[in-house]
Amino acid sequence: PKVRVIDREGEQLGILSISQALAEAQKAGLDLVEVAPEANPPVCKIINFRNFLYEKRAKKQKERRRKGKEFKEIRLRPFVSEHDLEVRLQRIEEFLREKNSVRINVLFRGREMRHKEFGTKLLGKIIDYLGDKINVLSPPKFKGRVLTTVLGPKK
Repeated sequence: PKVRVIDREGEQLGILSISQALAEAQKAGLDLVEVAPEANPPVCKIINFRNFLYEKRAKKQKERRRKGKEFKEIRLRPFVSEHDLEVRLQRIEEFLREKNSVRINVLFRGREMRHKEFGTKLLGKIIDYLGDKINVLSPPKFKGRVLTTVLGPKK
């Protein structure tokens, strides 16, 4: 029955009945849009509804772009020390908590290429350690001298 009304400049007109609020909106040649239905009383704004929808859609797209494309990268060697591996695992967990995907690269040099199984074991160890916290978005595969996998956060 009653709503708090805000005009297009952001000034509060006060608490009005719905019919009075609609009359104010028609007088301004704009629409009456409910922006906070959970408030007591509900908040309505006198604005152009098409612009409101456009801004809402643009904000949603911008948020989706910013959130979904974040990739973090961790580089390792196949014969990494235990402590270094623990530090890297902590960083990976931190990235996953922030809802980022993590690309893990194991770099091979020289004769290390003869022992590719060490890199595969290392990635297996990382995936086992993280367990149910991750989705394996891309299984481990070689790209030249680099063994790569992509991990994502569990939803």
